[in-house]
Amino acid sequence: MAEPAGYDILLKGGHVICPATGINGIRDVAVRDGRIAAVEETILPSSATETIDVSGKLVLPGMIDTHGHIYQYVTGRFGLNPDMVGVHSGVTTVIDQGGPSCMTLPGFRKFIAEPSDTRIYAFLSAYLVGGLEGHYYPNLYSPDCVDIDATVRSAIANRDLVRGIKGHAEIGGFARWGIKVMEMAAEIARRAEIPLYVHFGTLWGLPESGANGEDADTILERVIPLLKEGDVLAHPFTRHPGGFVNQQGEVHHVIQAALERGLKVDVGHGSHFSYRLAKKAIAAGVVPHTLGADMHGYNTHVPAPAGTPEEHYDDENHPFKGQARFSLTQAMSSMMALGLSLEQVVPMVTINPAKMIGLTDRVGSLTVGYAADISVLDDNRGRFLLRDNEDTKVVAERLLTPAFCLRAGKKFDADAVILPQAVAA
Repeated sequence: MAEPAGYDILLKGGHVICPATGINGIRDVAVRDGRIAAVEETILPSSATETIDVSGKLVLPGMIDTHGHIYQYVTGRFGLNPDMVGVHSGVTTVIDQGGPSCMTLPGFRKFIAEPSDTRIYAFLSAYLVGGLEGHYYPNLYSPDCVDIDATVRSAIANRDLVRGIKGHAEIGGFARWGIKVMEMAAEIARRAEIPLYVHFGTLWGLPESGANGEDADTILERVIPLLKEGDVLAHPFTRHPGGFVNQQGEVHHVIQAALERGLKVDVGHGSHFSYRLAKKAIAAGVVPHTLGADMHGYNTHVPAPAGTPEEHYDDENHPFKGQARFSLTQAMSSMMALGLSLEQVVPMVTINPAKMIGLTDRVGSLTVGYAADISVLDDNRGRFLLRDNEDTKVVAERLLTPAFCLRAGKKFDADAVILPQAVAA
């Protein structure tokens, strides 16, 4: 009689979807020593120390959030706790978008990336100050506050952590300084040979379209020629001027050509997201490659800790007071409510982000031998009400919610306080 395989954990009977390996069906997944040991139609429960029944649930490669803001404390009220956004929300990898800079990256490594249970990467800010509360201190985001050489050196020296550069192409910066900062950000990314992730859409408190003769609808066509294959256009469905849909309600004419030459699109959901404009862009053939949640301290309500008066903890004056709790799985549900299939959405949080950061050899797949980063989701059926920051409401017939995840084989329940509650339609 053969000896038991000696697995540590067996996930039994779940619907496994792994675009990287082509699996889409009922499978058992076994973990040993923190790594994927087997993915098969049937694995005996007696072969594992612990068996978890995941029948009726979705079992995905560990989800990757391509747009996080997790430089907690250093980025003021902006940065959320990385494990709250990550493993305790069913997400095994979070990419911070522009929190650390070449100046502050050592602190990000020491106090965020290293101690977190979540796998952490960063897109380094093009600005020396990183992702501070720029809408309060806009002068920190001028060309004088960019050091191309220092940022390139930092990105190259920290390649294990830094997987891209973050830049902002929005009307406030253009009205103050023109395209100069974007030119500098593009040069940093070219020289460091990593992707540039570009924010489009107006930022809070900055000049509107028309200031100093600048037109938000011209930004895309001026910025896209600076970009290279693999660079990322973020916030395609923004409700603010400067996104993929112009102020006449038309999808910008340069988008299709940009996609054809290898530029990528990240949803960057958060408070920018508009169901109304997303419908127009998707109808025009704009299907995002990746799905960043873009949660931060202004658009995600974090309840006060026990014993702390709410009024002493929550900022009454922040720009998006009252935003509901949020999650990456809620963003996935939004995409499906707009007509995309589950099979279209799953790659946006698994293999496509892995390609974006050049790490398909270790994340985004349930390949045997890879670290056992696995997200397990509940696939709820019914009629659920979703809303955006324009207060547009849509009805979703499927609502994905995180059940738990394994990060390198260690189990974390999806118990983050920011996870939204289902609302029946």
